[in-house]
Amino acid sequence: MDKFDVNLIRKDFPILERQLYGHPLVYLDNTATSQTPSCVVDAIEKMYYHSKANVHRGVHTLSQEATDLQEATRERVRGFINAKSTQEIIFTRGTTEAINLVASSYGDLLENGDEIILTVMEHHANIVPWQLLGRRKRIILRVVPINALGELDMTAYRSLFNERTKLVAVCHVSNVLGTVNPIKEMIAEAHANGVPVLVDGAQAVSHMCVDVQDLDADFYVFSSHKMYGPSGVGVLYGKKYLLDMMPPYQGGGEMIGHVSFDHTTFAELPFKFEAGTPDFIGIAAFKQAIDYMTGVGVERIAEHEHQLLEYTTERMMEIPGMRIFGNAPGKCAVISFLIGKEHHYDIGMLLDKLGVAVRTGHHCAQPLMTYLGIEGTVRASFAMYNTQEEADRFIAALRRISTMLG
Repeated sequence: MDKFDVNLIRKDFPILERQLYGHPLVYLDNTATSQTPSCVVDAIEKMYYHSKANVHRGVHTLSQEATDLQEATRERVRGFINAKSTQEIIFTRGTTEAINLVASSYGDLLENGDEIILTVMEHHANIVPWQLLGRRKRIILRVVPINALGELDMTAYRSLFNERTKLVAVCHVSNVLGTVNPIKEMIAEAHANGVPVLVDGAQAVSHMCVDVQDLDADFYVFSSHKMYGPSGVGVLYGKKYLLDMMPPYQGGGEMIGHVSFDHTTFAELPFKFEAGTPDFIGIAAFKQAIDYMTGVGVERIAEHEHQLLEYTTERMMEIPGMRIFGNAPGKCAVISFLIGKEHHYDIGMLLDKLGVAVRTGHHCAQPLMTYLGIEGTVRASFAMYNTQEEADRFIAALRRISTMLG
């Protein structure tokens, strides 16, 4: 694409032509899941109709075609995040499963009394797996606090390391606050203490260029459905030497070398961690989503979203009683807010009746809500296909709701 043309982009997303309750749809729930362009849906349909066969299982043509399509996506993902090898790219069902894989498999190498550093802004998917590990092995979780802007307290972070620290698990971008954490700095500090780092990149990969080698990340996880791709597909990137150390997460077909009732040997990476039949159709279509994003330009998408963020934030702050949570410089295009003492659910329901789709609640970040002293927020989040006109409709709806509830 020669230039960023949001109206041209919107033509690739038929759902944006919908109306809700007589109003044009304004879809601002992109942090939860992004919409999918026609080319990705076309790729899914084409494979179902013409190349559906199990991968890595047959010598026949359809199986080979399906295998080639899946492995082409693995190479595309490798290049997209600049991993060294496709052996470092593991397909999962999503970010959550990828974190659980590491918690179960790498966690098997930890000992009672070891410690893991998290942050107060983590999604439940990057909290609960470590708690489950802690129940099995009495792992201790240390939590990094934030300041008033929603930034991590880096002094506190550095102070948490000791001889029992065995892992740091941190989000690249907060799904509530939009804060972009200083991941490269955090990884360098952890490595200086001999500690590997898992980065939850679910909210980062569709909004910024990610280079896992430049970051020096040990593990990096993300999901297709937040990148304009199919649901049910995720990625675990891991440094090869770490993945080689880790025992298999699940047992079954595909991940084996040889099986007898006496002994089983396991396949080489990446297949050691890919037991069973994968969503090979979703995986194949994921390549189309990455191609679409890069065709538009990740940096141009980020610039467009940032302009919408600044414009919308400024207009929202004109509304009496408006409170925005998360004001870190350089934040991603996420706005979590409340209006006065009104309940987030009431605001979200009224917005829906006016055609605006937002998220309400704790956003799978209850510890952060407790830290902020609130029950939940309304969250609006932007994607490449959102427009300033939609931002204006959103603001107008908020003004109307503020008057109604006030």
